[in-house]
Amino acid sequence: MAIKAFITGGTGFIGANLVRLLLDQGYEVRALVRSQSRLDNLKGLDIELVEGDLNDANLSEKIRGTNVLFHVAAHYSLYQRDRHQLYQSNVLGTRSVLKAAQQAGIERTIYTSSVAAIGVGNPSEIVNETHQSPVEKLVGHYKKSKYWAEQEAKKAVQKGQDIVIVNPSTPIGPWDIKPTPTGEIILRFLRRKMPAYVDTGLNLIDVRDVSWGHLLALEKGKSGERYILGHQNLSLKALLDQLSSLTGLSAPQRTIPLWLPLTMAWIDESLLTPLGKTPSLPLDGVRMSKSPMYYDGSKAVKELGLPQSPIKKALQDAISWFIDQGYSY
Repeated sequence: MAIKAFITGGTGFIGANLVRLLLDQGYEVRALVRSQSRLDNLKGLDIELVEGDLNDANLSEKIRGTNVLFHVAAHYSLYQRDRHQLYQSNVLGTRSVLKAAQQAGIERTIYTSSVAAIGVGNPSEIVNETHQSPVEKLVGHYKKSKYWAEQEAKKAVQKGQDIVIVNPSTPIGPWDIKPTPTGEIILRFLRRKMPAYVDTGLNLIDVRDVSWGHLLALEKGKSGERYILGHQNLSLKALLDQLSSLTGLSAPQRTIPLWLPLTMAWIDESLLTPLGKTPSLPLDGVRMSKSPMYYDGSKAVKELGLPQSPIKKALQDAISWFIDQGYSY
């Protein structure tokens, strides 16, 4: 009999890719979707949809009858105005989902955390799963909410639940529907709206490898352990150069000092947002770029067999998907 998987966040970037992998591998999939969710990423797939929310009182009944759970859903925002929603969805939502999974008799849960919960080391330091920035040093409410959500998973493990934690770095590839901040970089590049760049860096991974990381964590991961799902550390300049080689468009050659976007973002969020303007640049996002976000994903490679597909291919597939979906105009 096919294993029945319950997934939260299936309409999102990682979730949509994971749902497709699970189906390809013979799993039956039941996905939790909110009443207001865009279902474009799940259109035409042979899955069961159940309407609900992470904090529903009867969530366990919606999960019951499945074997394993992938808790991928999270609220992602770097804007100050969304801080309450971040804790409501990411921390309380995770507590609710894990409690419901236990009540429903789920055999194993894979919880999607983030490298955001781990933090960063010294400038240009590459950190692994053993690193933990003090929560007060994590930049912004999104990172803090993911840290506290991960603590919910660890507490549930201490009470006997079988939960494996995965910490994706920066995924790229198709089905980036919102899109993510990295997807926004690709789109700004395609639209020729990136005349300069900030001197920073990040760890990239093909989103389909992230999906495999979830499935491999289910099969091989150790309960209570965290696994960074990452691949290649690249400076933002190197990323833009790769985009240039793939598209034939010129990469920006000038860096801008950090104080300039910091000032713009502060004005946006502190002065203009209270007047009703929708902010275009998150202050916390700019603050994060102060330190390169470099990670070591070798634990997942060695212990889980995490694939390490070429980043250039993932970038090409992301570009093609955005163009096919009409995002690049």
